[in-house]
Parts: sequence; structure tokens; C-alpha cells
Amino acid sequence: MGFPGTWMTESESVVYRVVPKCACSTIGQIMFYSDHGKFFDGDIHDSTAGLHKWAQDESQPLIEANVTAHQSYAFTCVRNPYTRILSSFFDKICGIQRNGKRYRGKLVPMLIQKYGIEVGDPESGFEFDQIKSFRRFLLFARDTIRWRRPMDPDIHWSAMSGHISTFIVNGGSYDNIFWTEKFNEGMQSVLDAIDVPHEVKLDDIPRFNESEGHGPKRAHPVEDYFDDLSMHLVYEIYKRDFHLFKYDFEDPSNKMPVGEIDLEEVHAKLGD
Repeated sequence: MGFPGTWMTESESVVYRVVPKCACSTIGQIMFYSDHGKFFDGDIHDSTAGLHKWAQDESQPLIEANVTAHQSYAFTCVRNPYTRILSSFFDKICGIQRNGKRYRGKLVPMLIQKYGIEVGDPESGFEFDQIKSFRRFLLFARDTIRWRRPMDPDIHWSAMSGHISTFIVNGGSYDNIFWTEKFNEGMQSVLDAIDVPHEVKLDDIPRFNESEGHGPKRAHPVEDYFDDLSMHLVYEIYKRDFHLFKYDFEDPSNKMPVGEIDLEEVHAKLGD
């Protein structure tokens, strides 16, 4: 199985388990900068050099040796499940991707046909009923996660605990898990714990968001998208995420964590 979704600086200063929709573009660029003193020119997900990634064959033995021996500081980053699934909908379902096409080719037409979802289009300014369509998308996301149909769950809306657990199950352990909602504080705690070739000043780092500007803007407050049924579906999908990463299931309008993450609990519950 190895360590899918794991990135490591070439200097091996730090190891990061990517969790989609949780500031991964910014974190990857910070790692790249800390080694090279410059940012990757383009989307960091497209880089094939300058940063070790499990998806690059030549990086795998280096990552595996490092992680299994816990030679470097290892971390990941999480996000409120309510805002994460909303972001996935607007980016991946409604948005036009970097290649100028819809995400995953036939996915959106299938959602329009089978779930009655509308996504709008750039020509009309993405005008559509966002709340109705999002709630239908939630049914689809639940179907993919619970029954793996009409397709396997996508990495952008599968549970964070699933991504994070593969690292533990295959022999890794985390030194730090922080929240996207307290990004500077969390990322600084990582930088304070490691030695890097190039100093990173977080206040000077731009936010890298590969999904920005490619789709509709969210037209309503987060809580407006979630009625009782939607909250039930979100809890069904992300129960472990809420509990382990200390987010407030009861109040979709509260994106901030309500407790401290217990790393021992995360390793015990996700290491089975």
C-alpha cells in the first residue's frame, strides 16, 4: 500500500500527508519554497520535480524509508467537514477545471441526469439554485461513500480520516495535525519544529488556491445549505472527522474547532 498522498521536501526536512480541500496547494508551495527559496511556477499539484511525491516512482523508496523510520517531522491539516464538502461542490462539480473542462469528464452530466443537479455555466454567470443543487449533490456524495455507487468516492469528498489513516496503518505517525481555520498558527508550529534551507515568513506567503475563480461564488452563508436532512447526511459521512478533529456538528455556521486534537486518540482510532 505504501504512503499514497504523501509529499516530502527534497531536503527531507518535513513530511506531509495531503488531504484534499485542506490548504494543500499552499502547504505544498511552502514546502517547495523552504527548499528552493522560490515558489513552483504553476499549480504545485502539477510539479514533477523539486518535491518528493508518492505519485512519482523515484520518490517512493525515499518516502517509505523516511516515514517508516520516522526520520522527519510529519504533519497534516484538516478542515471543517461542512465547509470542505461545500468547497468540493463549488470547485469540482460547478467549476471549470484547470484544463478548461468539467471535472472528470462525464461526472457532471451524470449528476445532472441522475440526481437533477444544476451547475450553471460561465456564460450565464453560473445562475442556478445553489442550495437545492448542493443538497442533491450531498445525496450523491453519500451514495458514493456508503455504497460506492454510482462510482467510488472521490478524494475531494471522501472523509479526511480515511486519507489520514492510510499513513498510520502503513507505518507512519504524525507529529502534528492542525486546522485550516487556524492556518498560520498551525503552519508556524510545523516550521518552528523543523530546520529548512530557506526561511519561510508566513505573513509574506500568498494563499495558493487552485480552484479560485473557476466557478460560481457561494451565494449564501454556510448554514443556509444545511437543513436537518443535510446535517444528518453530513454526520453519516463525516462522523469520525467531527469527533477526531473536534469540529461542531450541531452548528454548521461555526467553522472553528471546539476542542484540541488528541494525537494519541487519532493514532489509536485510525491505526486499526
